[in-house]
Amino acid sequence: MLSPALPRRHSLKAAGVTLALPMLESVPNPAAAADVAGDADPKAKRLVCVGAYLGLHQPSFFPEQEGRDYEVTPLLEPLARHRDDFSVLSGLDHRAKNGHGNWANFLCGQNVGEISLDQLVANRIGEATRFASLQLSAGKYSRNMSYTADGVALPMIQRPSVVYGKLFATPEDRKRSEYLLRSGQSSLDKVTEEARRLQREVSGRDRQKLDEYFGSVRAVENRMRKHLEGIEDPIPRVDYELPDYDPVAPTLMLECESIMYDLMALALETDQTRIVTMFLAGLGQVFTIDGETLQAGYHALSHHGNDPEKIRDLVRVEREHMTRLATFLDQLKAKTDADGRPLLDSTIVLWGTGMGDASRHSNRNVPTFVAGGGLRHGRHVAIDPDGKATPPRLLGDLYVTLLRQMGIEADRFSNATHDMDEVLA
Repeated sequence: MLSPALPRRHSLKAAGVTLALPMLESVPNPAAAADVAGDADPKAKRLVCVGAYLGLHQPSFFPEQEGRDYEVTPLLEPLARHRDDFSVLSGLDHRAKNGHGNWANFLCGQNVGEISLDQLVANRIGEATRFASLQLSAGKYSRNMSYTADGVALPMIQRPSVVYGKLFATPEDRKRSEYLLRSGQSSLDKVTEEARRLQREVSGRDRQKLDEYFGSVRAVENRMRKHLEGIEDPIPRVDYELPDYDPVAPTLMLECESIMYDLMALALETDQTRIVTMFLAGLGQVFTIDGETLQAGYHALSHHGNDPEKIRDLVRVEREHMTRLATFLDQLKAKTDADGRPLLDSTIVLWGTGMGDASRHSNRNVPTFVAGGGLRHGRHVAIDPDGKATPPRLLGDLYVTLLRQMGIEADRFSNATHDMDEVLA
């Protein structure tokens, strides 16, 4: 246990730098004890929602077989090591209008602008943590994803350095934190003595957790430092007139996505928030993957018109998304809560989209992936594959089950009035 001389707090602060701590058994966390959801012990205590603007190539994502013995598809291969920890759901949508304009119903339901799933949860459990919720975007282009009860779209943080500053610095210290990153220093270097003192006072299991956490912080700082290099360099001018369309957009989106996942894991580990959303943009950026530049921009690939070569390159981009998601799940399995349990056990990870088939601008049969959160996993759950069930089975039915899993009473979500307890809870 902590000695009386050591303050019971969840951050280290020295030399103008504030560093949040992971959840420790030796340091009681008043926020962790607060339960405003109404359930004394909800199975899930955290919610992560990731939305891909261009969806996924459905045949490369959905297995042909239902149940547990499905054959892994190309887009599920990077996630195969987590097979028992996630569910794939097909046949779901919100029965909304088609088109990019209705993508934002992903977390809202049938009508864009209704309160989103993440904000429903934030309204119930957000007060227990420093940030009620975090809204992130991998890249500078974003579409609305999270909405308040008043229909106000919440802005997203697009730069990892801003997220880092939000998590690890007071408002007065953020410029200093970015300076440290750019100069090659670490926030850890500024709190070394206090960190050593803390490690002498906590339990052996907490010392191991702190070692792992500090290592994670250094790894994220190193990746962010590389990301920041050259970010403000002047753009060279060339004597070339661009066409009316722009085939090239920020090509560092995938790298940005990786860093955002790292920061999300740290935010959950330090219990600074329990609700995070991330938007994955889709523009005309031409990615280079494994040393090969793809033949067209991301958006153009999504409008493949069943061209095999475009589909091949589209799936290569989408596999990069799945690979990064798999690494995020690795982190949630490795990081633990104050009781030593993997964070994934109590964290629901929803990866989905409002776009079922970007090539046809269809918002039907949206690819849906759910992991963790104490749910029953390991299956491909095909619900209403023909869209003919009466009454229809909707994506909102899933959200009702997710809300209940978090200890929030719910019997409907937007136009959905059923649940999926029978297959997941």
